[in-house]
Amino acid sequence: MWRETYKANSFYDFDYTLLRWQFDPLSHLDRKERWVDVPVKLESEQHVVRVQGHGTISNPSFEVIGDSIESKPQLLHHIESLFQWDKDLVKVHEHFLETNLEQLFLAHPGTPIVKDFHLFDCLMKVIIHQQLNMKFAHTLSTRFVHQFGTQKNGVWFYPTASQVAEIPYESLRELQFSQRKAEYVVDTSRKIVDGELNLEDLAKQPDEEVMKQLTKIRGIGPWTAENWLMFGLGRDDLLPKADIGIQNALKFYFQLDNKPDMDQMTNWSQEWSPYRSYASLTLWRSIEG
Repeated sequence: MWRETYKANSFYDFDYTLLRWQFDPLSHLDRKERWVDVPVKLESEQHVVRVQGHGTISNPSFEVIGDSIESKPQLLHHIESLFQWDKDLVKVHEHFLETNLEQLFLAHPGTPIVKDFHLFDCLMKVIIHQQLNMKFAHTLSTRFVHQFGTQKNGVWFYPTASQVAEIPYESLRELQFSQRKAEYVVDTSRKIVDGELNLEDLAKQPDEEVMKQLTKIRGIGPWTAENWLMFGLGRDDLLPKADIGIQNALKFYFQLDNKPDMDQMTNWSQEWSPYRSYASLTLWRSIEG
């Protein structure tokens, strides 16, 4: 076992990362004790890395505890990429103080992009969750992982692409997947196994190319691709305008009688670029429990 201490590059609300991960029943964390156990897959190996938060939003520090000395460099690299502690959230904050979202960012400083643990897991999750309310979406993804994933030290791991590619559609139908959603999950996994879709290579491409490649795949529309870019890759400038939560948060923030239309959101969000992902997270945050 090993331990490493980190300092964030700027202020950082670690407690919000825990709150957002807690929405997913698969997460293994303790908000009071301020830790989360991260499932890390390194090829065929499964590791559990604990990240413990210390300090405050304005002066945060973190302790990272790993289970393998041999794999320590790869595990630390994964954790650093996941949490993005090198991001300058003060710069993001100051940008929004010059926009129409000033009051929102004053109310919720240091909100980071809260990524999912792995690229493939995130893609499966956003495909499963599309066009569902949050409660049933998490019910469905939890059933999926409990049925086909594995557990180590109380931490759940999503099944691999190879495992999902072998699942009969009927087995997903038994979990209350629609026939189409079952096909989207399995068929996308088959494309990964067959080498038609390489998520690691795709992750190196610009946002526009990622959108273009993902939306070619049956069952992946713009909402799903945008969410993978944000929660899988942690990209800075995504605003899923079709998301009901975003629309409701804007309605509440701007005190509208009705949800905003696409033109309104496009006009408002022009001044939020190049940090629209932080606007999205902070808007969601403003209406969450």
